[in-house]
Amino acid sequence: MTTESPVDSVLAGLDQTRDWQEKFYRRLHQYPELSHREQRTAAEVAERLRSFGYDVHEHVGGTGVIGLLRHGTGPAVLLRADMDALPVQEQTGLDYASSVVVTGEDGQQVPVAHACGHDVHVACLLGAAALLAGDRDSWQGTIIALFQPAEELGDGARRMVDDDLKAIVGKVDVALAQHVLPAPSGTVGTRPGPVLSAADSMRVTVHGRGSHGSMPQASVDPVVLAAMIVVRLQTVVAREVAPADPAVVTVGSIHAGTKSNVIGDHAVLELNVRSYQESTRAAILAAITRIVQAECQASGSPREPEFSLFDRFPPTSNDTATTTRVRAAFDAFFGDRSTDLPLQTASEDFSDIPTALSIPYTYWGIGGIDPDTYHRAEAAGRVAQDIPVNHAPDFAPVIQPTLDTGTQALVVAALAYLGRPHP
Repeated sequence: MTTESPVDSVLAGLDQTRDWQEKFYRRLHQYPELSHREQRTAAEVAERLRSFGYDVHEHVGGTGVIGLLRHGTGPAVLLRADMDALPVQEQTGLDYASSVVVTGEDGQQVPVAHACGHDVHVACLLGAAALLAGDRDSWQGTIIALFQPAEELGDGARRMVDDDLKAIVGKVDVALAQHVLPAPSGTVGTRPGPVLSAADSMRVTVHGRGSHGSMPQASVDPVVLAAMIVVRLQTVVAREVAPADPAVVTVGSIHAGTKSNVIGDHAVLELNVRSYQESTRAAILAAITRIVQAECQASGSPREPEFSLFDRFPPTSNDTATTTRVRAAFDAFFGDRSTDLPLQTASEDFSDIPTALSIPYTYWGIGGIDPDTYHRAEAAGRVAQDIPVNHAPDFAPVIQPTLDTGTQALVVAALAYLGRPHP
């Protein structure tokens, strides 16, 4: 009678998985694809899943891939990875760095790189899918390996949901996901409750009256109007949001005018809002609208301002019971490498999937930075200066132990639900 745990039994195959997994990761990193263009990545993922014995559904939500593996009765666990890359010029110096350049939606040439670590996510989930398929005697239930497109645009999850996701996966009990972060490789961080912020981008157009720069009295200057709006918006978080309720309002872009001696007739501001509570989110968006309208009135704007919301991401708030269960499994397997995940101001669309399926979920972080490098920067008080973060051109997780850790975390979390079959 064996006393080996299901986790140890499944992960015993990691030595055989590691070689192809690392090669797959390098190739994926070298040949990234932008959001909704993940055709080659999706095809390779589907091919791998079929070779492991999964029932594969392709082109879900465009380029999404879902693999289903059923073994006996038991819970259905959804494991998710995102696949898309970013329009970033890679500056890592790696021998497998991306040199891919594609034509963007505007017809301009843009570089492409996996500067957020989605290549890590794909490789880890494929590795976990292979290990779980290779040792079916250690668990029972259903594994749903979901590979999502276009996380960076915030609409990939919704497109999969809208493309009959519920009919494809059937009844699901829990959803699990992870993200590689600028933390020491080999660590896994969890957090119950709010973990990632909601994000809302807003485009605001304010109208003035054009004039010659030498005759400002004949104008309603949209540059001055925009400047007053920017200054006043700084009071939203400082004076309208409780100090214990984290939120951010950023004006990232202002466009107005064409020449130094011409006062234009409009200005366009682009804003980004981060929040963790739906009530706070609604209050901030309402405050922005109120302030813009009031400043336009104060300036004598000849037309009402125009507002357009885009690139919207839901908040990610981990279910407490699910997170507690997964954290206990992580503590047992990783020991002191299982840590607390700080609140993150980044945003994600993963939660759209479990929300649509009406199931609990938890989302954790894995470290991707060489531990010695990270701890030297930490000791010198230079983490912010010396450690590349997601979306930076020099962000590139170390292959190991990052891939091993991410693969192990997915297996450990899944087996916290699937367990060993009853005799």
